[in-house]
Amino acid sequence: MEISLWQIIFLSLYAFVAQLDALSLQISLGVPLMAGFVTGLVMGDVSMGLTVGATLQLMVLGVATYGGATVPDFMSAAIIGTAFAIMSGQNVEFALGIALPIGLLLTQLDILARLSNTYFQHKADRYAEEGNPDGVARMNLLGIFPWGLSRAIPVFLGLYFGSDVVKAITAYLPQWLMGGLKVAGGILPAMGIAILMRYLPLRKFYPFMIIGFVMAAFMKVSLIGIALLGFALAAAYLYLKGDLKPQAEGGDIDD
Repeated sequence: MEISLWQIIFLSLYAFVAQLDALSLQISLGVPLMAGFVTGLVMGDVSMGLTVGATLQLMVLGVATYGGATVPDFMSAAIIGTAFAIMSGQNVEFALGIALPIGLLLTQLDILARLSNTYFQHKADRYAEEGNPDGVARMNLLGIFPWGLSRAIPVFLGLYFGSDVVKAITAYLPQWLMGGLKVAGGILPAMGIAILMRYLPLRKFYPFMIIGFVMAAFMKVSLIGIALLGFALAAAYLYLKGDLKPQAEGGDIDD
């Protein structure tokens, strides 16, 4: 499948806006799951986009840029990985194998964006000392471009040259490397869950985790069913502890 110019421009603009959303409104445009979904929707394979995005989402659960720390850019990776898989007709493992190194590589562009942004912030400081609020506002607006372009440019270049890149990858990658990518794609979800579990109070609530695991692995209960049961068990636990009291009949909304 060939990708058209309008798809490349749309996804590049999406990457730009998604990065700004991650720094401001945070309506989830910048998460891998949404990026994969949008890419799949634009390119006509939503299932592939959701699968790639959801798997990469597991890698970033509980991970944030506290204190200015830089984390892998799996949002852009979800866009490029999903697009490459759809363009080449390959499977999910191929997409994940491409997306993972891309996300790690783009970490360096995030650092470059942060360094570039300091120029505008120092200018804003000088305008503030001069009592020029318009200059401060202008510098803060201009400061969005290093952030957005650090995502939009690699997405644009990757997709623009994507057809040749995909053909080269599929033609020259040895079977042992494709097998390694498949194994890596299978490991990613487990690694993401393991990272998330480190932030959860499992020593206190491990019975609930075991119940959920048994239902998913052996009883084939859907995620919605497990989530509903988990909600019910959590509510029952809080009722028994006395932290959650039943609503008195006839009480108003403030009660």
